[in-house]
Amino acid sequence: MKQAGSGVAPVVRESIALLAVLSQIDDMVNYAVFEKFEKRHETNLTFSDYASRRIFNILLVDFLSVPQSRSGPAPFGLEAPQGTSAGDRSYLTFLSTVCSQPQLGQDVEELRDAVSRFTAWLDFEAVIPDMWLGEISIEADVRASRFELLKISGNIGKHNFSRLHADIKKIVRIYERSNAPISEDDAYRSLDSIYEWLFDNVFAYHASTIAEFLNDIRLAIHRYLKEEFMRSHHFPAGEEIVYRYRYPPDCDDELAKAMYWDLMNKIRRGPIFPKFTVTQSLKGRY
Repeated sequence: MKQAGSGVAPVVRESIALLAVLSQIDDMVNYAVFEKFEKRHETNLTFSDYASRRIFNILLVDFLSVPQSRSGPAPFGLEAPQGTSAGDRSYLTFLSTVCSQPQLGQDVEELRDAVSRFTAWLDFEAVIPDMWLGEISIEADVRASRFELLKISGNIGKHNFSRLHADIKKIVRIYERSNAPISEDDAYRSLDSIYEWLFDNVFAYHASTIAEFLNDIRLAIHRYLKEEFMRSHHFPAGEEIVYRYRYPPDCDDELAKAMYWDLMNKIRRGPIFPKFTVTQSLKGRY
C-alpha cells in the first residue's frame, strides 16, 4: 500500500476508514437485526429477537474501539489519538479526521454534525439511580459515561468472566467515583446483576437512539461520497452492464483499489435503511 511520509496515503486511509465504518453500521442497523417498521418519525425500533439485541451490543463495542496492533503501527494507518473520550477511542475519531481533512468529497457539514452529536451523547455522564447488586447487597446511584457503560455491557455479553479483568477494574473505578466503593471480588460476584442493569436497562433503553445516530452517520457518508461516486463510476466504451471506477491519485496498489472499489459499491447500492427519528420518550433517562 502506497505510503505518504510515514503512513498510508491520506486518500487511501480515508477510503479504508469510511469502508470500515459503513461496513460496521450496515452490520448493526439492518432488517435482520431490527424488525421492519412503517412509522419513520418519533418512532422506536424493535429487535428481531434477544440474540439480535445481544449481537448489536457486541458489534457496537467494536465500533466504540479502535484498531490496534500488538507491535508496530496500527493497521491501514488508522492511528487513534491518546485519550479516553468517545471521540478519541472509537471509529468516530477517523470520521472526525474526514471532516477536518476531507479527501474524497467537499461538503462535510452533515457528517460533522452527525459525528459531533453522537460523540457528545456518548461522553455524557449518565446516572443509574438505585442500582441494586443483590449478590453483595449494595445499592448506589452509579455515574459513568454512556461510552463506558455500553462498552462494559457489550464486553460482558461477549466474554466469559475469566476474560473480563480489564472491565472489572473499570467497574471498580466507576463505583469508587460513585462514592460506593467495591472490590474486584465484589464486582466478579455481581456480574450477573451488573449485566442485567447495563444490558436489559441502559442498553435496551438507548438502542433505538444509538441506531438513529449510526444511521444518520451512514446517510451522511453516502451524501458526502455522492460526488466522488459520480466522478468515478463509468461504463467503458461499448459496455452497458460492466462498470468501472476511476481511482483517485495515490490509490494505485491492489489492496487500496479493492478497498476503494468496495466503498464505491456501497455508495452505488445506496443506504440499506431509511431515515428515521426516535421518540423523545426514549431519550430522557440514563
